[in-house]
Amino acid sequence: MHHPGDSLMGIIVSIYNLGCFTGCIFNFVVAEWLGRRRAMWVAMTWIIIGASLQTSAFSVAHLMVGRFVTGIGTGIETSTVPMYQAELCEASKRGKLVCSEPLLVGVGIVISYFFDYGMSFVGGQIAWRLPIACQLIFAFVVIILVFGLPESPRYCYKEQRNDEALQILSDVNGLPKDDPKIVAEQKEILEALELETKHGGYKWSYFIPTVLNSNVGLSKNLSLIIGGCVQIMFVIGSFFPTFFVDRVGRRVPMMWGSFGLGLCMMMVSILLSFKGKANEHATSSASVAFFFLYMLIFGASVNCIPWVYVPEILPLHARAKGTAVGISSNWIWNFFVVMITPIIINRLQWKAYLIFMCTNFAFVPLVYFCYPETANLTLEEIDYLFTNPQKTAVKISNELHKERKRHGHTSLAHINARGRDRSVIEDTQEKAPAISWRTS
Repeated sequence: MHHPGDSLMGIIVSIYNLGCFTGCIFNFVVAEWLGRRRAMWVAMTWIIIGASLQTSAFSVAHLMVGRFVTGIGTGIETSTVPMYQAELCEASKRGKLVCSEPLLVGVGIVISYFFDYGMSFVGGQIAWRLPIACQLIFAFVVIILVFGLPESPRYCYKEQRNDEALQILSDVNGLPKDDPKIVAEQKEILEALELETKHGGYKWSYFIPTVLNSNVGLSKNLSLIIGGCVQIMFVIGSFFPTFFVDRVGRRVPMMWGSFGLGLCMMMVSILLSFKGKANEHATSSASVAFFFLYMLIFGASVNCIPWVYVPEILPLHARAKGTAVGISSNWIWNFFVVMITPIIINRLQWKAYLIFMCTNFAFVPLVYFCYPETANLTLEEIDYLFTNPQKTAVKISNELHKERKRHGHTSLAHINARGRDRSVIEDTQEKAPAISWRTS
C-alpha cells in the first residue's frame, strides 16, 4: 500500500471514529434488549472481526473497512462499560472506579505506541500487521472475564427481575439481603423507577508526531519518541481523577481543565507563529512543553470526567439510550477533528491551534451554568435534581452540597406530585423524609 496524502490519511484514521459513532447508535437501538453483559460480548465480537480484517488487509479500502468495523465494537463498548460501572458502584466510589477505565486506556495507548515504534525498525508487513493483531488477544480476554461479572442490578429491576437484582446487590456489597443498606438501596431504585414511570482523547493527539515534525521542525525519529512521551503525560494526568474525582467533584476539573487546555493551545499558537524568524528554533522547541502540559491536563480533567458524568446524570429509563447518544457525540467529534487535523495543520500552521483554543475556553461558562455537581450522590438521588421546575439542577445541587458540608448529611423531604404530572421537591426539616440522601 502506498503512502497516502494528508486528506486520505485523515480519512483512514478518522473512519475508526465514524465506526465508533455507528456503534453508539447501534447500542442506542438494542441496549435495553441486550442488557449490559451481552452488549459487552457483542462489542468484543465486532472488535475481533474488525481486527481480523485489518490484520489481513491487502488494500487501503480493506484496511478502512476493518477500522470501521473495529470502531463499531469500540462504540458499543464505550457506551456500555461506563454505564455498567456507574450502576454497580457505590456513590462515594463511582467517580474513581469509572475514571479508571480512561486511565487504563491511556496505559494501553502508551504500550501500543512504543510497541509500534519498536516494530517500525523491523520492516516489512509484519511491522504493522502484528501490532494490529495484538488487539485480538485483549478482546478474547474480555469475553472470558465478562462471564464472571453479574448483570446490572438496576437493569434487572427495570426488567422486573427483582429477585435476581436483590441477589446481585447482596453479592456486590457483601451483605445479606435483609441488611438495612441493601433494603434502602433497593427502595431507592424502585422508587426512582416508579417516579420515572409516572413522569414518564485523544483527538488531535493522533497526529502529535506529524505536528512535531511539520510544525515544530523535529526529525521524524525524534517526533515519534516525543510523541510517545507525550502519551505518558496523559497516563500520569489520568491518575488524578482516578483517585480524587470523588473529592473534588466533577465541575471543577471540567472548568479548570478546559481553561488550562485553552491556555496551552494559545501558547502553542503564539510560539509557533515565530516560524521563519530568527528565534524560530527556540520558540518551536518551547512549544513542545505545552504539548506535554496539554496532555497532562487533558488526562487529569476533561478526558475522564465525561465517562462517569454521562451515565450518572441520566435516569434509569433513559440511561442506555442516553449514554449511547452522549458517547456517540464524543466519537462523531473525534471523527471530525481527526479528519480535518492533518489538513488544517498543513494549511493554517500555527493559526489552527486558535480554533482548539476557542472551543476549550467556550466550555468554561457552559459547565459553570449548565452542569450540576453529582459527586457522592447516588444515581437515584441525582434523578431528583431535575424534578423541581422552579429551580435549576445546578442550584439544587449546590444547595444540597452546602447542606451536606454544614450538617454532614442531606435529606429530601418529600416529593409532591401536582399539576401536569410534574414532581416538586420541597426541602424541609419539619416533615419526615421519604428518601434519605446517603453519602455511601
